[in-house]
Amino acid sequence: MAAKRSASKPSSTKSSKTSRPVRQRRDFEALERRRRQAARLFAKGVPQAEVARRLNVSRQSVSRWYRTWTLKGKAALIDAGRAGRPPRLTAEQKARVAEELRKGPSAHGYATQLWTLARVAEVIERITGVRYHPGHVWRLLHELGWTRQRPARRAAERDDEAIARWIKQDWPGVKKARDAARRGSSSKTNPASR
Repeated sequence: MAAKRSASKPSSTKSSKTSRPVRQRRDFEALERRRRQAARLFAKGVPQAEVARRLNVSRQSVSRWYRTWTLKGKAALIDAGRAGRPPRLTAEQKARVAEELRKGPSAHGYATQLWTLARVAEVIERITGVRYHPGHVWRLLHELGWTRQRPARRAAERDDEAIARWIKQDWPGVKKARDAARRGSSSKTNPASR
């Protein structure tokens, strides 16, 4: 796999052939409103099971909220922090990786001008100290705006003029010879057999 900076920004829409249902992002404001409502109910002495029923959430979530509320207060429930695993690279590290990738593979000691996932993973580890499995590097490349590129499979010695000349002069003779060599049909209903 080669990675190259795409000239245009990737489209957010997908073709109907490869489209998947778009997963709706979490509504963090609605989640915060729900936790605030839970804090108000806790303050009124409503049992955890009833809070779970009223807010249509799991009892485990209510139990976790209650524990946070009793230890740290209502303010701790308002900001729950970011969802999901924190990124392994900071924005500065990602910018540095992108800068290094733009220099090309030869600047990093590779013999060919082809970025592979394994090479990119090595560069990321060398620059940031963060180790990525080559199979996951593509996600980071996509985040950086890089797209998959396939090298053109053309011979270095290719002569386009000679190819055009052959198609114009020699191919018609080859095509005629091939058509003349075809056998006729034995069918009486086939015009080629008459």
